[in-house]
Amino acid sequence: SIITEARQLVDATYLQARKSLKRKLEEKIVNPMDFLKHLKDPIGSTRSAVRAADYLETTLKLLKRKLHLSGEQSFNVTDLLSRRQKEMISKGTGCDCQTRSIKCPERDFYRTITGECNNRNHSHLGSSNRAFVRWLPAVYEDGVSVPRGASEGKRYNGFPLPLVRKVSNEIAHTANENVTADRQLSLVFMQWGQWVNHDIDLAPASGEGASLELQCHTSCAFKPPCFPIKFPPDDPRALSPNTCMPFVQSASACSPGAFRREQLNAATSFIDASTVYGSDDALARSLRNLSSQLGLMAVNQLFWDAGLELLPFENTTHSVCVLTNRSANIPCFKAGDKRVTENLGLSAMHTLFVREHNRLARELRKLNPHWDGEKLYQESRKIVIAINQIITYRDYLPLLLAEETSRWIPLYSGYNEKVDPRASNVFSLAFRFGHTSVQPFVSRLNESFQPLCSSSHVPLHLTFCAPWRIVMEGGIDPLIRGMVVDHAKLMKQNQLLIEELQNHLFEQTEVMGLDLGAMNMQRGRDHGLPGYNAWRGFCGLSQPQTVEELSEVLGNPKLAKKFMNVYGTPYNIDLWIGAVAEPVVPQGRVGPLLSCIIGTQFRNLRDGDRFWWENPGVFTPQQLQALRKISVSRVICDNTHIKKIPRDAIHHFHHTLFPASSFQADGKSLKIQTVLDLGNVSSKDLIS
Repeated sequence: SIITEARQLVDATYLQARKSLKRKLEEKIVNPMDFLKHLKDPIGSTRSAVRAADYLETTLKLLKRKLHLSGEQSFNVTDLLSRRQKEMISKGTGCDCQTRSIKCPERDFYRTITGECNNRNHSHLGSSNRAFVRWLPAVYEDGVSVPRGASEGKRYNGFPLPLVRKVSNEIAHTANENVTADRQLSLVFMQWGQWVNHDIDLAPASGEGASLELQCHTSCAFKPPCFPIKFPPDDPRALSPNTCMPFVQSASACSPGAFRREQLNAATSFIDASTVYGSDDALARSLRNLSSQLGLMAVNQLFWDAGLELLPFENTTHSVCVLTNRSANIPCFKAGDKRVTENLGLSAMHTLFVREHNRLARELRKLNPHWDGEKLYQESRKIVIAINQIITYRDYLPLLLAEETSRWIPLYSGYNEKVDPRASNVFSLAFRFGHTSVQPFVSRLNESFQPLCSSSHVPLHLTFCAPWRIVMEGGIDPLIRGMVVDHAKLMKQNQLLIEELQNHLFEQTEVMGLDLGAMNMQRGRDHGLPGYNAWRGFCGLSQPQTVEELSEVLGNPKLAKKFMNVYGTPYNIDLWIGAVAEPVVPQGRVGPLLSCIIGTQFRNLRDGDRFWWENPGVFTPQQLQALRKISVSRVICDNTHIKKIPRDAIHHFHHTLFPASSFQADGKSLKIQTVLDLGNVSSKDLIS
């Protein structure tokens, strides 16, 4: 009866959540949180997986309440259940269906959309809608699900945890004007990082998170799934003493056996271009053009980009993206990943690879007129996946990890079925280091790499969820030229997160933008991740105890002092802020701790992938030879109207910049170095 009651409760909350968001969209009043919800809302089979986990959690909560177990006692309600009762709960909530392993076919030529059966012995490894793998045990306040920092004044290692917003204000914040450019790397580097990250993991928001009744906005109390971010008393953005920044917990996953909270990864872990194709069979079908046997991806039927394809729109009557420019009335794009419209550079990458798929499918059809649509789709998909794997491992990771690359990712020696390819919970946070290389403006440049018009230089926060800027303002070419010419932001210890992300995230329609740094730390606590020192220990690095030892690790006594003042002990430092504050490894872009976490993850993703592009039998020797010639620049040339581009789009072309050109934007005169002087570039550096 408790299981039934739990199901009714959860269903009612879900229904309310959907109604309240629909009502807000109809009334055209949304806040930054609604944009975030839209990007992280569970869809399709993810929704069922999340709902089953919610049934399970609610069942346990009700049981605890019925048995009058107060939170003070040290045992869990699950300790009181027999094995039969646990099985009954698992069945009754639908969790057993979510965690059942499937029988894999005898032979397979292509990877599944869901990532299932990549590992034939453990069919679920790396597949979508499963729990992240944990490299260290979870740390929760109650040992089960309550995030650390949820109860005020509770001490850890002798100190209370600081408010994440306080840490963000004191350690992460950088003014937009005070940004050092990365001399070596273009903004393509930052964008590729986000693109790959979205291929590997997506922790959707709890399905109950959109409910009006929960009011993650108005209350500061921890009431799952609301875990609001409190303002410190001296915070310039606190509107009144009891306002908070809303925060919704990540959805949990059904995890067999242990009834401890685990977060769900809605994407396949593998680098398999799930950003393009989806991680769910129904979504994958809906993204294809099945009206003909040509193996093509569906594209926009209403708008074109100077004759080239644009992404299709999601088919919702009330799309949150419309609200970023009501008169344009452009809804969000639809892609293999829900976050496609988060920023313009990301939408451009999505567009580029859907075009590349269709270009390949058309070429393959010319060569193999006898192939049917399915074969054309799968073969094109296989090549697009290989392109993504090659660029990531050959071009991107060596720039990120520099001389640490070979240490963490040695030469490939074939598929190993004993390697666990799952995305780890810690990686889903560690890879957010990329937030520190984001620039505060988005530039768009014309054919001669000159500013596109007076509005070519847009503050970042006005580009979130704004696909109308691609449809109405010149397509993706100006954005790509801007990414090639602009430098990535350099991650410096005194310049971690730009103001645009620290105070104005998703601030399209309302005053109160979100704080990405604070959210990253709150998310780490929500996910039960241990602190900074535990991860240093995991990686075989020293674990500083004192301010002197911490200054040595950070190479910065002043910063070490700040950390100790805020946290009291290095053991309590939140993983994200501790990791991004470390000085980078020689020539690299991240410190030793991030090198270890990121390197370990990418090695597992490669070695545990049966369909890895270099694994013998996946491609023929001739195909391998052709694949080795690809590059980001090649993909851009083949799928845009851009006529000239640096041969290596990720490295910045600093010696070919024109002197600063100044022009008006937002009423301020901005000096930006934009223009590539293509005249003094030797032809070997360019591809036309």
